[in-house]
Amino acid sequence: MPPVFDRALAALALILLSPVLLAAAIWIRLGSRGPVLYRQRRVGLDGAEFELLKLRTMVPGSDPVGVGTVVTRDDPRVTSAGRFLRRTSLDEIPNLVNVLRGEMAIVGPRPTIPAQVVAYTPHQNRRHEVLPGITGWAQVQGRAGIPWEDRIELDVWYVDHRSVALDARILARTVHLVLTGHGLAPD
Repeated sequence: MPPVFDRALAALALILLSPVLLAAAIWIRLGSRGPVLYRQRRVGLDGAEFELLKLRTMVPGSDPVGVGTVVTRDDPRVTSAGRFLRRTSLDEIPNLVNVLRGEMAIVGPRPTIPAQVVAYTPHQNRRHEVLPGITGWAQVQGRAGIPWEDRIELDVWYVDHRSVALDARILARTVHLVLTGHGLAPD
């Protein structure tokens, strides 16, 4: 989608979701000490790093645990608010600020941490030919249930086939997944 559309959609979504953000912020602060927002370096377009914003879902000091450490449903580091926010993907709402900054798009490959990117092959690095997204082709194909290498291949496929029609399909599928809760949280 054109960047102007992404930014307009992000601004509208932030306005509409501001009551949800406020409620989540209060719940996070009541449940544990620490910041409401979680910030992490991620790799985006052309390999440029940026600071990804999310709602904090784990107790402070839980990160970094290590590259490839899976956060399971019963992970003791996840707060009670965090379990709900992760299950519903509401922890990703602050990514909309990244879209407004031009660091992300609404649809594209999910941005990964630099430690993972250093192991990418040139083919896998093709996923950085587009802005990373809040949602993407790999996410609507099974997200947490897909092995990492397969997710990267789905991202490269997206780079080769991206279009407004495909983005619209991904957005519609994302809305369906968020509303039904299927395939959103790791098992």
